[in-house]
Amino acid sequence: MPVTIPSGVNVTVNDGEVYVKGPKGELRQRILTDIVAVRVQDGGVHVDRRGEARSHRAAHGLTRTLITNMIEGVSKGFRKSLELQGVGYRAAKSGEKLNLSLGYSHPVVFQPPKGIALSVEGQNKIHVDGIDKQQVGEVAAEIRSLRPPEPYKGKGIRYEGEHVRRKLGKAAKAGKK
Repeated sequence: MPVTIPSGVNVTVNDGEVYVKGPKGELRQRILTDIVAVRVQDGGVHVDRRGEARSHRAAHGLTRTLITNMIEGVSKGFRKSLELQGVGYRAAKSGEKLNLSLGYSHPVVFQPPKGIALSVEGQNKIHVDGIDKQQVGEVAAEIRSLRPPEPYKGKGIRYEGEHVRRKLGKAAKAGKK
């Protein structure tokens, strides 16, 4: 199936790279030219595999998904949301940097990479925005790793809507004797 190109997005293929330019920015992705062929025609991007081996089929699906994500990124963008849970856990922006109070003896300052925009909603919600899906997910995971949610009280940074399995702790284990 071809990947449809929305209006305002320009896709070009040359020298083993796919270039996608849209209203939010531009992205490029190197492709495996010996395994898949990418062509732009009839308002869509067509990805064809050059063989039927398992690696060819896998690269075919991967290439198509990467191009779809690039087109969606430059037209709409991607967002990951994080929640801070815990007494005294706060997030604040100062310029481009993100200042986090996570229960450590010092504040944690996070500098986002180029192409990523951070925003804070209230004091306990962080939004990571960008056009590259992989980079948005990686930055969100990096922020979450500063204080991952712990299983006993549930304190920490978690993805929006993430369910953390809770453990009972030693008080419940002592009652079993």
